[in-house]
Amino acid sequence: MRIGIATDHGGFSLKQELVTRLKAAGHEVVEFGAHSLDPADDYPDYVVPLGKAVASGQVERGLAVCGSGVGASVCVNKVLGVRAALICDHFSAQQGVEDDHINIMCMGGRTIGPSVAWDLVQAFLAAKFSDEPRHLRRLAKVAKLEAERS
Repeated sequence: MRIGIATDHGGFSLKQELVTRLKAAGHEVVEFGAHSLDPADDYPDYVVPLGKAVASGQVERGLAVCGSGVGASVCVNKVLGVRAALICDHFSAQQGVEDDHINIMCMGGRTIGPSVAWDLVQAFLAAKFSDEPRHLRRLAKVAKLEAERS
């Protein structure tokens, strides 16, 4: 799978760990930054290009990491076509894709360790959207909100 990943300084070390594991698992990884540890960088500079790449289909799914994951989630959800969620547990990583068709998983580099993060990433990437009528109906309502906003 072609995966995009972005972070600021708060998630830089976790991003490095995830990139290594993703590549070892056979995924193609597109890095949107940060490319070096800079305590003065800002997550919007990295997660917005990631969001645009996911929304356009340049990458299939995305991982956005900042210190808590909250800022990255708030920011990347402003990109039309993105359905991102802050994920801290296995159930949400899987169910978020199956029911809500999330396409970007957000995590906190200061709140989750690399082993747990990798477990969540694997669940997120393995999950498939269910296409059940109730989920399609809900997504249509979300799409309508996006259309009204643009």
